[in-house]
Amino acid sequence: MKIVRRIAVAAALAALALISVRAQPQPVLQPQQRSVIVITIDGLRWQEFFGGADPDYFKRDKSGSGGEPERRFGRADGGARRTALMPFMWNTIAARGQIFGDHDAASDSRLTNGLWFSYPGYNEMFAGRADPRIDTNDKIPNPNVTVLEWLNRRPGFEGRVAAFGSWDVLPSIVNVERSGITVGSGWKPVPAPATDRDNGINELAADLPRLWEYGPPDAPIVYAALEHLRTRRPRVLYVMLGEGDEWAHEGRYDLYLDAAQRADRFIERIWNVAQSMPEYRDQTTLLVTTDHGRGATTKDWTDHGREVPAAERTWIALLGPGVPPLGIRHEVKVTTAQIAATIAQMVGEDFRAATPAAAPPLRLER
Repeated sequence: MKIVRRIAVAAALAALALISVRAQPQPVLQPQQRSVIVITIDGLRWQEFFGGADPDYFKRDKSGSGGEPERRFGRADGGARRTALMPFMWNTIAARGQIFGDHDAASDSRLTNGLWFSYPGYNEMFAGRADPRIDTNDKIPNPNVTVLEWLNRRPGFEGRVAAFGSWDVLPSIVNVERSGITVGSGWKPVPAPATDRDNGINELAADLPRLWEYGPPDAPIVYAALEHLRTRRPRVLYVMLGEGDEWAHEGRYDLYLDAAQRADRFIERIWNVAQSMPEYRDQTTLLVTTDHGRGATTKDWTDHGREVPAAERTWIALLGPGVPPLGIRHEVKVTTAQIAATIAQMVGEDFRAATPAAAPPLRLER
């Protein structure tokens, strides 16, 4: 936990320091222009998402105590545990939107790619279908036109699509060279810094401990996405959160939970900033999901992939106009491949007209 506290302190100090901002022209959204914000939480299991912290996974001392993590996240029942872990998800999104993938509600959300790890999952999510050519996490430019790239070429969306994520494979997933999408990733969350605040965010990323060689923890990525939202007014914003997957691979259930709660806080912050801006208020849909699941036992929860069958299970949450407040969806089956067409539908576009092989959008009515 000392590492996490140091990161939090560094982030707070950096945020306080970023107070000098040079004025720059700000794009303006036209009235009634629909927008969408997509946020992924890499590798967050459906078990924690719907049930909160599992007491069987805590590391216990000789007295049987799970210590500070159990005090933070442990509760008497699953409903209380999930709310303790992700309060915005369950107090706001579940109350005012829809959530798919709850096994206890006979709701099934799955991947179709058969590989159950990151790049194939993100490709399926944004291309609308699995592709057997995407079978590694290598930095290979995506041969498929994603819904993000397609929208970036549509009238009214040109230059208004942006993606931010620490993982340095993100530029390949959206094929940045071909698509022209603004992408902030790796150790440079703001790709073209133009203000003191932009430079400060990049400095923060460089100053944080290098826990993973490809890029920083999620905080500076979120700061960069928020700054882009405030100053560039994108119509499609994608934010990739990845800390939890890293801590899970290291077997740190405590830090995996901590990352999930921090992701919930980031999601709430992004949503509240959007809702505070007249251009986005009541015109913006929020879609939150994951690229894959994980193993279903204390022995394999740290892993995912084709040898871990439970890793095919995912979840999807939505909030905003066009999403009736149905809460947890019961007795429905959906796939990650349906997300691409859903993203387009949320902004009034038809991705399947250009990509007939893509899966249909989610059905949001009963």
